[in-house]
Amino acid sequence: MSSHNELREFHWLIGMLHSINVGLIILDKNFNIQMWNNFMANRSGIKPEQAMGKSIFTVFSELPRDWLERKINSVFLLGARAFTTWEQRPYLFKFKNYRPITGVSDFMYQNITFLPLSSPDGTIDHTGVIIYDVTDMAVNKEELEEANRQLSRLSRTDKLTELNNRGYWEECLVQEHARFLRARQPCTLIMFDIDHFKKVNDTYGHQAGDEVIRQTARTLQLTIRKTDIAGRYGGEEFGVVLINTKADNALILGERLRKRIEGLTIKYADFIIKYTISLGIAELTPQMSTHKQWLEASDQCLYQSKQNGRNQSTVKPSQ
Repeated sequence: MSSHNELREFHWLIGMLHSINVGLIILDKNFNIQMWNNFMANRSGIKPEQAMGKSIFTVFSELPRDWLERKINSVFLLGARAFTTWEQRPYLFKFKNYRPITGVSDFMYQNITFLPLSSPDGTIDHTGVIIYDVTDMAVNKEELEEANRQLSRLSRTDKLTELNNRGYWEECLVQEHARFLRARQPCTLIMFDIDHFKKVNDTYGHQAGDEVIRQTARTLQLTIRKTDIAGRYGGEEFGVVLINTKADNALILGERLRKRIEGLTIKYADFIIKYTISLGIAELTPQMSTHKQWLEASDQCLYQSKQNGRNQSTVKPSQ
């Protein structure tokens, strides 16, 4: 091949490397830049003549130096490719994301390939670093995962109160019962409902009744701990699993909740609504071989609170 043809092919090759839609950097063993294509120039704002011959760590001082040196040195040592994905490290170079479809991301997600480059005598004396813009793929995957998380949350959440719905809450009750049988750590269940709720609906309307349920759930959430598991059991009835809690401490929390509810004044349309709750409290014992027995014990205490005049808490006696 004539020198003229070789020069022309070399020119084409350089033109292609500069025009491809991936970032391309070539580094020598001292991490000095030997090639900096247009992709890198356009995304970084650093022209090739400003980067050539300089250490990559001088041009980009914010790079994770220790990690990148280990990665590139392994390529020199082993003579094999190395990779990193956006899931391992979202980006190596913090470039802005200008893609309109994935404008929700502030930066460009990147996959990186590190290539061993050998000289004519076979010595590996340079490393190629290829940067792929995978923002579309990464954002789509993150959005899908977030959608799945939201669907999962909605599937276990009561729409009116935003508490756990009955199905999911009862699953938690089963799990805590099983945990007690293994670890024997105290756990107490509170079941409560709104006194004379049918009268609230009949007097003020079902929408007012919904507001009473919402305010009850909100007061419950403000009263319990983050580790406690609250749910809407059905209609105007609620349940709370108090982990690592004995009955006497559960009574303190239950009475605090009862008094807060009693002190509420709900304004709905032109109505002023006052109401109370009744509670049943049962600490889990080894004699309760199923979660249903635990639930029944708390329900019996709730029934006793109703029978004794409402607006009170009843605790199952210790056995």
